[in-house]
Amino acid sequence: MHDYKNIKRSNGHLILGLIAWLLLVFAISAIGAFASISASDFYQEITRPSWAPPGWLFGPVWSTLYAMMGVSAWLVWRDRGFSGASDALVVFFSQLAINALWSWLFFVWRLGGIAFAEILLLWLLIATTIFLFWRINKIAAALLIPYLAWVSFAAALNFSVWQLNPQMLS
Repeated sequence: MHDYKNIKRSNGHLILGLIAWLLLVFAISAIGAFASISASDFYQEITRPSWAPPGWLFGPVWSTLYAMMGVSAWLVWRDRGFSGASDALVVFFSQLAINALWSWLFFVWRLGGIAFAEILLLWLLIATTIFLFWRINKIAAALLIPYLAWVSFAAALNFSVWQLNPQMLS
């Protein structure tokens, strides 16, 4: 009976942890989303490459990626805690903050070149996070691979849009 109570309490702790990680990731994503409020209008105004996706696609893709990021970080936290995975989680938080900053650089401040440099830094931080998470939990690392792929695509799109719109993205 005593073991069952500990398992139940532990499972409750894990569920609360998962919810907390998801809330944290989505809260930070909201900072970037706030900068993207007028992004759809701006996206329609700019010249885009023929391979650019429709604007409506970004919301569902990012929502899915953020959910995967939250689960990924939770798996690492679950396996090692903050103290046992501090390096990996610091890099995770860093890439999350840089991710939120990109929307401000591109959509609010319209700094295409700086946004491009920043997305390259984001790419490196995501790749580093994957490497560090891989050493702790391979599923956690694998959950971030679609994110890295999407940011690779986004970097190419950022560069192309910046080059096609020098008057709008100084």
